[in-house]
Amino acid sequence: MTYLAKPKFRHPDIEINELGFSHRDYEGSISTLCAGCGHDSISSAIMRACFELSLPPHRIAKLSGIGCSSKTPTYFLGQSHGFNSVHGRMPSVLTGANLANRELIYLGVSGDGDSASIGFGQFAHAIRRAVNMLYIVENNGVYGLTKGQFSATSDKGSKSKKGIDNPDSPIDLVSIAMQLGATFVARSFSGDKDQLVPLIKAGLEHQGAAFIDVISPCIAFNNHQGSTKSFDYVRAHNAELNTLDFITSQAPIGVDYPEGAAQDVRLHDGSTIRLRKLSADYDVHDRGAAMDHIYRLGRSGEIATGLIFIDDEPSDMHARLGTAKKPLNALADRDIVPGSAALAKINAGLR
Repeated sequence: MTYLAKPKFRHPDIEINELGFSHRDYEGSISTLCAGCGHDSISSAIMRACFELSLPPHRIAKLSGIGCSSKTPTYFLGQSHGFNSVHGRMPSVLTGANLANRELIYLGVSGDGDSASIGFGQFAHAIRRAVNMLYIVENNGVYGLTKGQFSATSDKGSKSKKGIDNPDSPIDLVSIAMQLGATFVARSFSGDKDQLVPLIKAGLEHQGAAFIDVISPCIAFNNHQGSTKSFDYVRAHNAELNTLDFITSQAPIGVDYPEGAAQDVRLHDGSTIRLRKLSADYDVHDRGAAMDHIYRLGRSGEIATGLIFIDDEPSDMHARLGTAKKPLNALADRDIVPGSAALAKINAGLR
C-alpha cells in the first residue's frame, strides 16, 4: 500500500502563532479514514485549537483506545507524546501517565464504542477521579470498523443502513459525565467548527476533568435517512445553548443576546437547522439545571450543543491526593526513599 507524503514546502506568508509555529507543526500523518469522515473534521479542530493556544506540541500527551476514532491521533500533533492502548482501556493508561507526570497536557480521544461499551467503567472512573484531562468522544453511534452495528449511544428507534430499528435505549455520555462530577461538559458537532474549536480550547485550559461529546457522522454506515447521528438530522435538530468565544477555566462565562424560543433557519444548501437561544432558567454553573435542560431537549427531539456545564473552581486528582509536583522520573532518591523511621510510622498507622 502506498501513502502520499505531505509536501515539506511552506508558503513564506503562512500564519504563525506566538511560538513561531505554523499550523503544519500541529499536523500528523495523512488520514486513512473514509473521505468526508466527521472524525477528520474533529482532528482539524484539535489542530486549530492547539495552534491558536500556542501550545508546545511536546507538552501534549494524546492517548486513545481502539476504533476509527482512536486512529485519529495519528493524524494530528505528530510531534506530541502518544500512546494507543487496547480497546476501552485508554482512561486507565491516561490516569497512570497523569499521575507520573502532571506537567503534560493530557488529551484522551475515544469513540462511543470504546467509551460507552467495553470501556464504560474506565470512562466512569477517570471522570469521577477528576483526572486533569480533556476527554473527547467522537460519537457516531455505530461500530464503523466492524461494518455498522449499533453502538451503546445509538438512539432507540434509529435505523441502521440495512433498515433495522435499534430496540435499545441509548447511553448519554454527557449526562453520565455530569453525574460523575466532570467540571467541564460540552457537546458539539463535527460539522460546526466555529463552535467546536472554542470548546476544545476551553477544555484544554480547564484544570480538571473536561469532557466533550462530539457527534461525528459515519458516512459509510450511519449517514442515511433514519439515523439520528447523520449530518442532516443533527443540523435539523441542533439546539445550540449558547454562542461562545474562547473561555478560560477561571473566567466567568457571559453571553449577551436576547432570550428566545426554538427557531428553524433554512440554510443556503436547503437544509434546516433548529437553534434555541439561551433561556432564562438555564445556567451553565448549575449542574442539576443543566442535566434537566438537556433531558427536556432530548425528549422533544432536540440535541443540546455548546457549553453545558462548567465549574469555575474545579479540583483535580493531584490536589485531592496531594501528589508530588515534579514528574516521578525527576525525583531524587531522597524524595522517594522516606527512610526506616518514616516507613515504621506508615506501617504503624496501618495496624
